[in-house]
Amino acid sequence: MADLSNQKRLAAEILKCGIHRVWIDPEKEDDVAECITRSDIRTAIASGTIKAKPKEGTSRGRIRHAQAQKAKGKKKGPGSTKGTHNARAPHKKVWIQTIRPIRDELKQLRADGKITPSVYRLYYRRAKGGVYTSRRNLRQHMVIDGNLKEEN
Repeated sequence: MADLSNQKRLAAEILKCGIHRVWIDPEKEDDVAECITRSDIRTAIASGTIKAKPKEGTSRGRIRHAQAQKAKGKKKGPGSTKGTHNARAPHKKVWIQTIRPIRDELKQLRADGKITPSVYRLYYRRAKGGVYTSRRNLRQHMVIDGNLKEEN
């Protein structure tokens, strides 16, 4: 068996692929061994004696399956938990998701004239202090305090 490393190198450059992707027909190795120039290699490529093997990728099938299971709520138990509670749902993000709807609710109530600007300011400050957990919790407090009529 002839040493075809030089031919493989030239073929890889011409085919624009790696040396390991170059395939040489085992039955015509003697013909390829005589190919010295790039034009000889090009001729061998055109005749099909030398080819580039197809690219091999990493299958994403297993990953897709795991993601589908996680979407169903599986694979999320304590054994799979990596990272602290704060790493999985940062305090800041949780706070933003809590405070924005509360502030929107307050603005809406003020715009509708259901609360006065001074009452708005009072509840705004309390919301900033973390007193209320949700829109509903805010409205319940307002009803209890007598600053909002209960709507059914």
